[in-house]
Amino acid sequence: MQWETVIGLEVHVQLATRSKIFSGASTAFGAEPNTQACAVDLGLPGVLPVLNEQAVAMAVQFGLGIHAEIPEVSVFDRKNYFYPDLPKGYQTSQMYEPIVGPGEVEILLDDGESKRIRVHHAHLEEDAGKSLHEDFHGMTGIDLNRAGTPLLEIVSEPDMRSAKEAAAYLKAIHSIVTYLGISDGNMAEGSMRCDVNVSVRPKGQDAFGTRAEIKNVNSFRFVERAIEFEVERQIELLEDGGTVVQETRLYDPEADETRSMRTKEEANDYRYFPCPDLLPVVLDQAYVDHLRGQLPELPAAKRERFQSELGLSAYDAGVLSASRAMAEYFERVHAVCGDAKQAANWVQGELSGALNREGLAIVDSPVSADQLGGLIVRVLDDTINGKAAKQVFQALWHGEGGGESNSADAIIEDKGLKQVTDTGAIEAMIDQVIADSPAQVAQYRDAEPDKRGKMIGYFVGQVMKASRGTANPQQVNALLKEKLDALC
Repeated sequence: MQWETVIGLEVHVQLATRSKIFSGASTAFGAEPNTQACAVDLGLPGVLPVLNEQAVAMAVQFGLGIHAEIPEVSVFDRKNYFYPDLPKGYQTSQMYEPIVGPGEVEILLDDGESKRIRVHHAHLEEDAGKSLHEDFHGMTGIDLNRAGTPLLEIVSEPDMRSAKEAAAYLKAIHSIVTYLGISDGNMAEGSMRCDVNVSVRPKGQDAFGTRAEIKNVNSFRFVERAIEFEVERQIELLEDGGTVVQETRLYDPEADETRSMRTKEEANDYRYFPCPDLLPVVLDQAYVDHLRGQLPELPAAKRERFQSELGLSAYDAGVLSASRAMAEYFERVHAVCGDAKQAANWVQGELSGALNREGLAIVDSPVSADQLGGLIVRVLDDTINGKAAKQVFQALWHGEGGGESNSADAIIEDKGLKQVTDTGAIEAMIDQVIADSPAQVAQYRDAEPDKRGKMIGYFVGQVMKASRGTANPQQVNALLKEKLDALC
């Protein structure tokens, strides 16, 4: 039987507010346990929540960024359940009237095609605390620093049909929230994580299969691997005559498998009801329009502009617009050198390779955009050739340029890398190489004309060695061919 995978994601994005959603406690990451949990976060008697207006603004900006409906009224509800890291015995969330209505996100597929994934809604809620199971000798420690941290939960429709589509969707959400500046998107620190709903059905069937929910997956790669394992598990189970149970599972990256946690709860298990301590949130059109006016150029628009205005390929435009930091770096390099294709090649090639080797983000690059742009200028005006350019880049990377925007020039001068374009000087080197290579000249002369092109490489190498890599390769090739052919 042929099977179809059906995937929906619930993405939890920690909003980049300085204080929590209903209290003034700090949201800074990495503090000592339980040092950033105030009376409101602890659910002490007599305290009342106060809504953080910045969290509301960030949620609305996200909604505008995905072309979603922004309801005039949204309401907070209490989601009731008992767990050690939930001190109040309920989580303040939004069930029935969320702050962001239906929208859509465009994803790019491996074949270059795009696909629109519908977003059902996005709602605001508070995070729970964290249970710590290590170093407590069989007991569990509770850290409530995270309790009350503002989250935006983004709920997709079940529109994804493969693990790669799900990862692409998660990357698109990451790009949007980081472009907007509403989250740092740091998945390692829990700023963005997702629950993955997976089911399978026979191809051609309209009804959905029974889904399993994989909780708290915190990397793009783990999302793909968790889905691939879960799909295989469900198909194998069904083909063996079994049934899929609706349940909550976790993904173990070390074992590369999902495991059952508990049977899946339904909404009525949580006894949702409107929070009596918080008034409905009412947004007037002027407020929404004000936030709309603050939106930056978002990834899809930037990708389109890179293609239409700068002439980049769909692939290059997609890579360079994926993150705001990458796009801003590229645009600055292009502004300095004036050649979009060369800027794209260097940013995606030499620079990205060096960053990956060192495990650095582009914002931490030792080579500034101005420095890289200045280096490309010297390639374009034939001051240096490609080989010398890589030497200059390495010198910039290791801080030999002094940090000035024109430091490529200083390195070129200091290392004597300026390209030799003087025809007379190049001819003299060629004549010397020919004189020193009688055996190779004889082989060249005796070879068939269509075989000589490959044999010229030896002579080019010798000339470049004699010039310490500074001779213009195009001139060297042309003059060598002319001189060698004259000997035939």
